[in-house]
Formats: sequence, structure tokens, C-alpha cells
Amino acid sequence: MRLIAQSGFCYASTMSPNFNLAPGVILRILNSVTICMVSLLIVVSSAQAQLFETRAKQAYLIDADTQTVLFSKDPDTPIPPASLAKLMTMEVVFNAIKAGRLTLDSEFYVSENAWRTGGAVSGTSTMFAELKSSIRLEDLIKGVVVQSANDGCIIIAEGMAGSEENFARLMTERAREIGLPNSVFINSTGLPAEGQQVTVRELALLGLHLWREYPELYKYYALREFSWNNINQRNRNPLLPMDIGADGLKTGFTEESGYGIVGSITRGDRRLFVAMSGMSSQRERAEEARKILDWGMRAFERLDLYSAGEIIGEAKTYGGAKREVALKAKGPISIFVPITNRDQLKARIVYQGPVKAPVEEGAEIGVLRVWIGDTRSQETPLYAAESVETGALHLRAVDAIEELMIGWLR
Repeated sequence: MRLIAQSGFCYASTMSPNFNLAPGVILRILNSVTICMVSLLIVVSSAQAQLFETRAKQAYLIDADTQTVLFSKDPDTPIPPASLAKLMTMEVVFNAIKAGRLTLDSEFYVSENAWRTGGAVSGTSTMFAELKSSIRLEDLIKGVVVQSANDGCIIIAEGMAGSEENFARLMTERAREIGLPNSVFINSTGLPAEGQQVTVRELALLGLHLWREYPELYKYYALREFSWNNINQRNRNPLLPMDIGADGLKTGFTEESGYGIVGSITRGDRRLFVAMSGMSSQRERAEEARKILDWGMRAFERLDLYSAGEIIGEAKTYGGAKREVALKAKGPISIFVPITNRDQLKARIVYQGPVKAPVEEGAEIGVLRVWIGDTRSQETPLYAAESVETGALHLRAVDAIEELMIGWLR
């Protein structure tokens, strides 16, 4: 299957050539105008109905291997993270361990601020760390992951960055580094703070990132319970005891955004990540999370779209020896499609163009976007499969005139 590429609409020609047009050239330009107008109609076509219904106000479900977005509902609305912020706290910690700046045996001091703000006297989630004691990092990780320990977060933040405020800045900076442009963190715990926000899209991608980058540390999210100070506490993730293949990650709650969860399950060679928010109770959160994960596993089948090295389509060139450049991905492209709604699968190549020659083989040209219904389910970068040299003068003249005639449509 080879796709017709659609160039971006923000390109505008600034050339003002003055050449006589041959009849064949005029016909080719008119055909190009017609193609562009048809493409525009395709872009604004009506969206398909959602394939799944959930009581969550925001939800985002993704397949880990192909990164197919199986479901998306209001995924980019900023929400308070609550304890889901602790996923980013752990990302900063895990990254420091991977880089060799910390070890699991590193010890952290329990300050009075950490004890009062997040400890037993705070009335919030705690691992009951003792004031002025020292605790191994591995135990703090377990306390945060299993017990959602606020004292554990603050102890780590102060030990790594000198203060929780400094550590929160590291969290936001690290979020940008791993491709989360909208998340902002004010503290390490997720306790209410003005300006602190996340989205369910970025929470799901953060869960996927933790699993991919830190497999030896990700295992802590599957722990069912943890004891500290002779107090045993169970993991608050309702998915873990359901026997559905769950091995993470975190729950959260605020009055403003309701009950939320980031979860993951694995069955056979498939793994899914989900982030949901805006549910009305713990029971509803558990039911909705299980329902969407079960559906994600059962309602889709894998479709191999392109093999490695296969030409996917072409992009129009400007001033080149060839009028088009072939496009390919860096590897094979596969996607999961709904077994009952395969007709809702749409794919389109999108690039900013026409692409000015010369074009070097391997240059990134655009992306392949695939939709399932009205959800953009996958986006894969596309690269030039060949080099295109600058064309002769008469070819450049034809391209210039063509752009002058149809550039306004983009």
C-alpha cells in the first residue's frame, strides 16, 4: 500500500517567475489545483464516533509496542496530578540511579519539615519515617511506590536537591527532556499547589517511559505491600489484585479533578498503559480502569502496515531533478486496529512542502499519521529514501509557476 502525501497548508511561495506557459504545463497545474482542493475536503471530513464509552472525564490508552493510541478522550486538558505526580518524582530518582549518581543503598536524612509535612503528624499518606533517622533509598522508593508516602517524597527531594522547591524544578525540567511539554510540578508529592498540572496523555507516556527506561526499577510498582516501622500497608492500586496481568502504576485523588489512575497490564506479548481522571469514587475508578484495559486487549488485532525499508509514499519536490522524493520509515510500521470497525482506519502522509531540492537521502521529511475513528492513533517520522539533486533551469521554472498558482491553497 502506497499513500498519496499531503503537504502542509502553512507553506507559501514567495517566488514571482515570468515565463510563458506551455499548454501541457497549464493542464498539469490545473490538475494539481484539483488534487489540493480534494485533499482539503478530506481533511475537514466529519469525525467518526468514539469506539468506547467511559465515565472518566479524561482517558488515554496506548499499546506499548506499536505506540498505537487505542482510545483518547479529552487527553490534553490540564488537571491537578494529586499523587500521580509521584511518577515524575520516581523518574528523577530512577534517572539518577541509572546515571550512577545514586545507589539503592544511598541514605537520606529525615528532616523535621519532611516529618511534619508528610509524616504521621500530617494526616496524609505516609510511610511513618522517624524524625532525624536515616533511610536507605530503596526503602524510600518502596514507601513512595507502594504507600504513596509523602514523607518519603520530601525526604528524597531534600536529599537530592536541598529543598522540595528545587526538586520540583528538576521534575519539570526532566519532564521537558523526556518529551512532556505541558506537565508542571510545584512539589514532589502532588499535594495541592497552584500551577501544578499534568495531562492524561503525558501521564500515560510517562508510565511507558518508566517501563522502557528502567526495567529493573519498574518492578517496584508490582509490589502488593510494604512494611516500615512495624506497620504493613497494601498497595493502593486496585488493578494489582484483580489477576488481569497488572504490574503498575499509581492512583491519585483531588477534590478538583476526582479519582485518577495510571495503570499497566501485560498479556502474552502485549502491554497496555492507561491514564484516567475525573471519576467519582474509588469503585468507579477500579471498574473503569479494568473495563478499558480488558477492552484494549480484546477488541484490537495487529495489522502490519509496512515492512522495513518499504516505500510508503512520495513527497513533492521543488526545483528538483525529480518531481517527487520517495519516503520510508526507519523500521517496520504496525498498528492495532479494532476488529469490528476496520473501516474507521485512515492514514495520511503529512509534510511541509513542496520539499526544496537538493534533498539528501535520510533527511526527515514528514510523518505518517494514522487515525482510528476520530482518534489520531499513531504518528511515525518519514525520511527520504533517495537523494534528489537540483533540477535543470526549465524544471525549476515549471515548479516556480506551479507554486505561484496553487500555493495559496495550502
